[in-house]
This record gives sequence, structure tokens and C-alpha cells, in this order.
Amino acid sequence: MSNLAQKRILLGITGGIAAYKSIELIRLLSKAGAQVQVVLTDGAKAFVTEMTLQAVSGHPVRSALLDPNAEAGMGHIELAKWADLVVIAPASADFIARYAQGMANDLLTTLCLATESPVLIAPAMNQAMWKHPATQANSQLLHERGVMSVGPADGAQACGDIGPGRMSEPSDLYNAMDAHFSASRQEQDLLGQHWVITAGPTMEAIDPVRYISNHSSGKMGYALAAAANARGASVTLISGPVQLPSPQGVQVVPVKSADAMLAACVNAMTSQADVFIGAAAVADFKMKTVCDQKMKKQADSDELTLTLVKNPDIIATLAQQNRAKTMVGFAAETHNVLEYAKSKRERKGLDIIIANDVSRTDIGFNQDSNQVTVISANDTWTPDKAAKSDLAVQLVDFIQHHLSNLHSSQ
Repeated sequence: MSNLAQKRILLGITGGIAAYKSIELIRLLSKAGAQVQVVLTDGAKAFVTEMTLQAVSGHPVRSALLDPNAEAGMGHIELAKWADLVVIAPASADFIARYAQGMANDLLTTLCLATESPVLIAPAMNQAMWKHPATQANSQLLHERGVMSVGPADGAQACGDIGPGRMSEPSDLYNAMDAHFSASRQEQDLLGQHWVITAGPTMEAIDPVRYISNHSSGKMGYALAAAANARGASVTLISGPVQLPSPQGVQVVPVKSADAMLAACVNAMTSQADVFIGAAAVADFKMKTVCDQKMKKQADSDELTLTLVKNPDIIATLAQQNRAKTMVGFAAETHNVLEYAKSKRERKGLDIIIANDVSRTDIGFNQDSNQVTVISANDTWTPDKAAKSDLAVQLVDFIQHHLSNLHSSQ
């Protein structure tokens, strides 16, 4: 039986071309046995009709805050109490801004302020609007208040732009909602904790079309983010370019370069985080000067010399600034794995380092499985080879045990 069976889902739809996807989401939820009631904003009516949504959901569609018939029984409060989960898909930049500022000037924002149930949003907008500092600040504020988020996805948009801003697919939202109700039955021993995790590769530009990067898929970092979130932690996942869906309930901050990743980490850790995990494969070097035009081959030479300089050491910088109570790093090595990992832990001032032998073709980069050795000041532990999702659960256990011991000794 689906975790969504008999669950009451209040689905808010805001204005945007992605509103059409919500019809498929309602169908999936209804097929799983969930009850769905729909609330439309005025902007959403330009893209989907109340009659269609009523036919798919089997319930009348609400859109007016001051509906005389519904408000005779304080209908907006009744709806807010009815829902087991409030989902906004798509969530426009305008809605995110109004919700973040506590406005209640339509039925949907009023419901979000009046409900005591969890809220999940699926952002959808033009890529420039999503990247705008105001939208990022509003999204971060909602995340800090416990609002879950899925997406946005990266790709081609209706306006012709390409970048992050597409609403996640209905199947991804369905899976996130199913995982939410599954996780709600799990032990929530990380409630109140803030974990910051980096994942994926960085991309260091050479010119407008070329860059330096590596083979990291981001799967390990994403699995760790999902495992920590499932146990109640508020998780900020700072991700290099990857082809992975955003983990349910996790605030994903997309970046490209090492400089951008460090800035995002500092921004996410303005107050001390409980745990930082540096799972990203950060490029060691970047161009001293990035060419503003595509570099051309020289007809009289078969060689090209690039001048590189060191990138910032993200995890060492954060450790020196005491940005987290527990600092965890990864050591991706091809030889002398344990020796190099131990040296790296001590040199960078880390509490825990996770050594990864990336010379093996059956684990590590771009693989679904991994095997690591976990090293702390007092312990060395090598769990069995496992799927990254299963290994992540074990690693979160180890890190939480370390954090609990830290608290008990203070």
C-alpha cells in the first residue's frame, strides 16, 4: 500500500505554464488513494480551468478567500486543518515572496499561514528569476522555517531560456510526497539540527565554452542529504552541476565554481551548523584569467599552455572559521588511500574524514555503490560495500553518534 493512501493533500496551484503538470500530479495522487483538494490563485486560472481540476480531483476547486458560502463555516481555516500535507506546485516567484513575508492576501497564502501541517513547494519560474538574490533569499527563509522544497529542475524553459527553474516532474513530486509520509514514521532524532552538505563536481571556466571539471556524479552527497533529512534534519545541499532530482525536503543551492560553492557555504552557515559534510569533488585549480572569448587553435603550434592557480580550500576554510560543530570531509584517492586520508583530516582540522578509493571501477565516481573507510580521532571503520543510499544511512548514524558524544562531553 502506498504511503499516500488515505492522506489528505491540499494542492495549491499558482500562475505559470507549469500549472498543466499539476493535473498529472492529481491523477497520480488519486490513483494512490489520496484525497486531493485544489486551491487556485487568480494567476493559475490563466493556465488551467476549475472544471478540469474538479473532474480530476473529484472535489470542488476553491480560489476565493472571501467566498460567502464557504466562509459561513470559516472555510479557509477548515481547509487548513483538513490537510495532512500542503503542496504548492507550481510555486511562482510571486507566491514564494508573499509567503516568505507572511502575507495573506489570497486564499492560498492565507491557508499556508493558517495550517499547522507540513508545507512542500515546487518552485517554477524563469531561470533568471530563480537565480535572483531576492528569490534565493525568500526560498532560504522558507527553508529555515521548515518548508520543504522539491526542485526546480534544470533544462529548457517555455521562454526559450535554459537553466534551473523548471517545475519538477509530477512523478518526482509524487515520490517526494510518498517519502515524506514514509519518513514521518521513522526516528526523527535529528530534529532541530542544521546539516550543510556539498555534492557533485565544480566547473572552472577556461573560456565561454570550455571548463575544467571531474567525473563526480553527486550521488553520494545527494544520498547523505536525503538520509539526514529523513531523520528530521534541516538540510542545505550545495550542489555542483549534476543530473539528479532534488532530494525531498532538502534546500538545494546550485553552484558551478569552487568560489561560488564556498560563498554558498558561508551564506548557509551564518549561524553555526551542527554538521558540515564536504562530499563535493572540488577542482584543485582554476584559470588565473578566464578568457572572455573562445580560445582558438594556433595553426603554428600543437601545444597550449594554461596558467592555473589554486582554488580556495573550502572545507579547511570552514573548519578554521568554526562554521560547524562537526566537520566531515571526503578524501578521494587513487593510492595510499588511508595514509593520505589521515593526513588530510589532521591538516585541515576535520573531525571525521571518509576515505574513498576512486581507482576502483566498481565504486565511487558515477557508480551507484560505494565502499569507504571512516576515520575519526578515535575510530577507523570500514563498512561493507553497499548502495550509496544504504551507505549514507550508516554514515549519518556514525556522524550523529559522534555529535551526540560531543554534546555529552560539553
